[in-house]
Amino acid sequence: MSRTSKAAKLHMITALTSYADSGAGAATIVFYDDTMPATTEDAANDSAKLVTLTLPEPCFKEVTVDYVELYPSDTATVIKTGTATWARLFNGAGASVMDLVVGTDIALANTSLAVGGTLNAQSIKLQP
Repeated sequence: MSRTSKAAKLHMITALTSYADSGAGAATIVFYDDTMPATTEDAANDSAKLVTLTLPEPCFKEVTVDYVELYPSDTATVIKTGTATWARLFNGAGASVMDLVVGTDIALANTSLAVGGTLNAQSIKLQP
């Protein structure tokens, strides 16, 4: 089994954020309340969409010795009541970048979202 150094993983995450910044639009993080697809190539279920957070352009903020930080998202309105179970990061062209498990890969203060409520991400840190 191969292993990658922490420094190499930070470089890979930095490249990932560059890919997130590619395209004509802004990168987004969409939260869903269903089961995460098997791969990022599999379409997400649009009826399970809870909220879409838009990241600024560029979304990359800085690299530290422990993580890559993105700029905070906008504040978005929740469009459906549900419990966020996973999220997908899309680049500015609308292509899938990565899927994240809520509670493991990405933390929310409250995973129960109510229609009409708001959500934003003040701190987005991608760790190796």
